[in-house]
Amino acid sequence: MVVGSSGSGKTTLAETIARKLEIPHVELDALHWQANWQETELDIFRHRVELALEGQEWVLDGNYAKVRDITWGRADTLLWLELPLPVVLWRLTRRTVQRAVTQEELWNGNRENWHEALFSHDSLFLHMLRTRKSHRRDYTQLVKEPEYSHLKVIHLRSLAQVNDWIAHLSRD
Repeated sequence: MVVGSSGSGKTTLAETIARKLEIPHVELDALHWQANWQETELDIFRHRVELALEGQEWVLDGNYAKVRDITWGRADTLLWLELPLPVVLWRLTRRTVQRAVTQEELWNGNRENWHEALFSHDSLFLHMLRTRKSHRRDYTQLVKEPEYSHLKVIHLRSLAQVNDWIAHLSRD
């Protein structure tokens, strides 16, 4: 399970892990967002997550609290990306510009655009800044909860730590 703020590299890290370990990658955003940025109904979203995690091995990325009981409950390892703010801002800017320029399709026909990404009340940048603090507070407490005591928690706070962790990743 890979968690962290928008722009922290959750999906990229999860894809890298999946490729290196030859296991499926599940992106929660792909299960959550319908066409025109409509959220999937909760019961349908939860069902999709349940189905996606039926296998013995997988790597999942996303922060959806409404399915945390399923995702964290079934995971054995929690990778928490909490990279320095300048790194996250740079990554989020680069990713957003690329997606807005190329009109890359994300999930179910959705695409990012300049106005929504930068100026709306749903701005990715505002979202990242808001959730960054709450993730630090919430994840620090959640990993201490009895229902998540089974998780091996790996808190990565720098690009060097991420790269070192990836370099040493193996099935053993």
